[in-house]
Amino acid sequence: MENYRIAIYILIAIIVTNLIRVVPMALIKGPIHNRFVRSFLYYVPYVTLAVMTFPDMILTTPTPLPGVVALIAGIIAAWFRLGLFPVAAICCVIVYLMTL
Repeated sequence: MENYRIAIYILIAIIVTNLIRVVPMALIKGPIHNRFVRSFLYYVPYVTLAVMTFPDMILTTPTPLPGVVALIAGIIAAWFRLGLFPVAAICCVIVYLMTL
């Protein structure tokens, strides 16, 4: 009985995930000309990544201070146009050194 419920939950998750992806493609046929919608769609991936990443950066360290310092250092490093790997490496080194 328990495997049956798990299979139903997985099937519902598959359907919902695919509907989220398929419905916009089915409804929007041509290019989007609305400036607000275009800018909204441009920033959605960045906002989603930020919402998932920032709380974990602060809450996964033993105390919040190393996470906050690494977050600030990462923002500064990104401001100076360093790539993703150097920014991540800088943040990891800062957290590692502060938690020793």
